[in-house]
Amino acid sequence: MTYITPRAHDLGGGFTVRRVLPSVQRQAIGPFVFFDHFGPVTAQPGDNHDVRPHPHIGLATVTYLFEGAMMHRDSTGVVQRIEPGAINWMTAGRGIVHSERTPDDLRAVERHSHGFQLWSALPAEHEEDAPSFVHTPASEIPVVQLPGVTVRVLVGSAFGASSPVKTLSPTLYLALELEAGAAVTLPAAAVERGIYSVDAAVSVAGTPLPSGQMQVLTEGEEPVVRADQATRLMVLGGAPLGHRFMVWNFVSSRKERIVQAQADWEAQRFPMVPGETEFIPLPARRP
Repeated sequence: MTYITPRAHDLGGGFTVRRVLPSVQRQAIGPFVFFDHFGPVTAQPGDNHDVRPHPHIGLATVTYLFEGAMMHRDSTGVVQRIEPGAINWMTAGRGIVHSERTPDDLRAVERHSHGFQLWSALPAEHEEDAPSFVHTPASEIPVVQLPGVTVRVLVGSAFGASSPVKTLSPTLYLALELEAGAAVTLPAAAVERGIYSVDAAVSVAGTPLPSGQMQVLTEGEEPVVRADQATRLMVLGGAPLGHRFMVWNFVSSRKERIVQAQADWEAQRFPMVPGETEFIPLPARRP
């Protein structure tokens, strides 16, 4: 069995995330090539955790919150407040720029933030699609109630329910809440799957999985997950798409496309976010 221990990554301003993917053990699980767990963190009035405008190509960002709120703005003109329970799917395609900022009404108060951002690689034939953003509110996410367990089918199909979120390749993303003493059998709902326990250790087919670690499941396996303490689980996966080149915020099946994107961002040839004047410069290129 493969276990992935996250590494800490500072996004700036003292905002540190736990990065699970990509890792030495796995570049991807299904189409997901990036998995960041942030929080729970408490910000004070005046703390600045804004993420200034930055570009993406060749991927879809997938944002899901337990707590907090952020204001999304992108170069297609979308302005969307992101709140707990919703799925926000931004397809970068051939190129998009977006910012993620604290909503104005929360800047002057103590606030809490906890959630995940994932990147899903795009199938090679869709890497140059037009950029887009789709917000699916929490009220439209299917919820399945099992004994001691609540399942939210964020993306894909499992436990007899299907999410309305549209994807370009087979994709699975679930959020489960387990009461203390509860158990659930995870269906083989995707070719590749990973399980991440948020709050407390669980056992997966009798093997301990500490909180804050990812376990990659064997294809076809339907393990029983048991929780001695109440916890939340994230399950992700789907059909693998093959190796991807990843540099900074750029993902592509072609190395030369990454080089082009770097040059385009340096020359400010990407479309800009309406109303934004700041941006994150391209990091120094590797020789």
